[in-house]
Amino acid sequence: MKKNEKSEQIAQIKELLNNSSTVYLVNYSGISVEQISGLRREFSKENLTYKVFKNTLFSKAITELGGYDEFNRILEGMIGYVFVKENFVAPAKIIKKFFDKNKKLEFLGAYVESEFFAADKLNVLASMPTKEEIMAGIVGSIAAPASGIVGAINAVFRELVSVVAEISKKKAA
Repeated sequence: MKKNEKSEQIAQIKELLNNSSTVYLVNYSGISVEQISGLRREFSKENLTYKVFKNTLFSKAITELGGYDEFNRILEGMIGYVFVKENFVAPAKIIKKFFDKNKKLEFLGAYVESEFFAADKLNVLASMPTKEEIMAGIVGSIAAPASGIVGAINAVFRELVSVVAEISKKKAA
């Protein structure tokens, strides 16, 4: 690889890191081309970017950017990089599902919003709710009191209608 190609790759890595809230590292050794293609499709469905770079180029990029010191300790072997813009839980769920099914694809670590999660934290990351699940819970919590108020108002109106109906029956009699 020529020097200008290396510089371009380092610039690409830095751009991906700057545009991502989360980065996952996985060791993909022992995985077939068909399996890695399926994995890429799963990542793509969740708008995640999966790339493979030379470890030395990735190391140089994170050294220039700073803030990813823990990654330098694990940059050995065949590493795939998953770049996440929003849904930081999706890669963990995909990686865990793939590992449970195939017993391959080793999770090495992740930076989520500048906090490092080591390899033993995959289950923690995979069990976290997604942004959509959190938002649905908040909306449900907000809507529950409102529906209670509406029900109470409707009950008052039903009672009022019953009282008016009873009064009109008595006056008619």
